[in-house]
Amino acid sequence: MWRKTVLLARMVKIEHSIFALPFAYLGMLWAADGWPGWKVFLALTAAMVAVRSFAMAVNRLADLPMDAKNPRTRNRPLVTGEIGIFETRIFIAASAVIFVGACWLLNPLCLALSPVALVWSGLYSFTKRFTSLCHFVLGSVLGLAPLAGWFAVSPHVELTPVLLGLGVTFWVGGFDILYACQDVEFDRSEGLNSLPARLGVGPALALSTFSHVVTSLFFLLAGWASGAGFIYAGACLAVALILLLEHRLISEQDMSRVNLAFFTINGCVAVFLFAGAVLDTVLA
Repeated sequence: MWRKTVLLARMVKIEHSIFALPFAYLGMLWAADGWPGWKVFLALTAAMVAVRSFAMAVNRLADLPMDAKNPRTRNRPLVTGEIGIFETRIFIAASAVIFVGACWLLNPLCLALSPVALVWSGLYSFTKRFTSLCHFVLGSVLGLAPLAGWFAVSPHVELTPVLLGLGVTFWVGGFDILYACQDVEFDRSEGLNSLPARLGVGPALALSTFSHVVTSLFFLLAGWASGAGFIYAGACLAVALILLLEHRLISEQDMSRVNLAFFTINGCVAVFLFAGAVLDTVLA
């Protein structure tokens, strides 16, 4: 049982929850203007982890035929048979049930929107088959995290979480372009759409850089809309410098550090921004 749990966590890369969770918490923090209570925090955490696990498992199942052909992905548990297709379907269903249950614990709006969130988060896995903008579709899925955190506290649409969600959308789209640069030849051979496969690595890297410039601007605008102070602005500057470092690590001639740029650097982005917002709120 423990081995299966570890394999399932490996299949959905549970550690990558660090990309979305801090932004959900940030939306929650700004909506509540501080700590909202343990019920909201725990239900939001369960919802975010569950919907991300749902989306990743759907992705693994949808991409199974391609993952079996791609040398980079042949060791994934679903490809090797360490996890079966039926087990994956059960996991997907269980994740969806947990997500809807967590939304029910939050408020009626979150419950009403839960099916929409499930459909949208599962849709990304199929977009690479018909559009090279698939990176930004993925970005829009994680871009829902600040809105989810906001709605968990305040069931009303406001400018702050929308701006933050747009920042997350361009941030994720930008680093997903970097990640896709590893599979240019494979994507072309399989007729899959990605910006690196369509435009080439050089132009794709330039577009990724532009996306992260837009990201920094949206993060600043979100802070302005929320009334955040200089500490948060300083965190935004730190994030901009971190993103600059990310693009210095990778070039068209050298993609050897793409995993460092993808996970470690971007994990720091989410944590730094959230930490800055927390300090700004506490010390305001």
